[in-house]
Amino acid sequence: MWAGSHRTPICCRLPRVSSREFRDRLLRRARRAGVAVDNEMLSPLEAYFRLLTRWNEKINLTALPLRNPNDETFDRLLIEPLAAARLVGATPSSWFDLGSGGGSPALPMKIARPNLNLTMVESKVRKAAFLREAVRTLGLPSATVQNVRFQELTEKASLGASADLVTVRAVKIDAALFQVARHLLRDRGRFLLFGFRNGSAKVNGFGQMELNRLMESTQAHLGVMERVFHVEQRR
Repeated sequence: MWAGSHRTPICCRLPRVSSREFRDRLLRRARRAGVAVDNEMLSPLEAYFRLLTRWNEKINLTALPLRNPNDETFDRLLIEPLAAARLVGATPSSWFDLGSGGGSPALPMKIARPNLNLTMVESKVRKAAFLREAVRTLGLPSATVQNVRFQELTEKASLGASADLVTVRAVKIDAALFQVARHLLRDRGRFLLFGFRNGSAKVNGFGQMELNRLMESTQAHLGVMERVFHVEQRR
């Protein structure tokens, strides 16, 4: 630290929660939500949280409090993605997370479903660098990062109808987003929209929106839509 600087060193701004307290609180919140967290998931979930906290001191990855995390931090960052993972099969499949930012929901879901082939799409260079470091640090198999605007994916014909799953969170829900999801998903592929509450939404190329309550305590919702090809598209 430079002489005369009054900035608190990064090492002193790290979370005060001990490893034991972190795990106890995580398991307590998981039990309340009815989410199973096995022992093999605890270490990578904590490693992700610690890494996110360090990087969040340098770049804005999340507005949630990390040094002294509250229940909302645990719920939104970790528990809600783990709850959503229950809706996803464990068999290998292709998955795109659009606008991945600080890595939630993608990284906690990937920890819960390691067999899924994850591609995180993030346009900001430094956020993409964080995601790559998270993949490396956590040793996640079959996880990659594309540093592009997710709208550009529609320009890649090879990605058309290639995905079984697309997820988004904190991304503007508009026609451009649905166009990308429509391009990526194969027939009967699923589009998961965190925080989406419009259960009456109807979008060309998708079935009726289903709303799932992820957690009673936060009233968090997950919108689920299934890609539906017209008969001529299936041929």
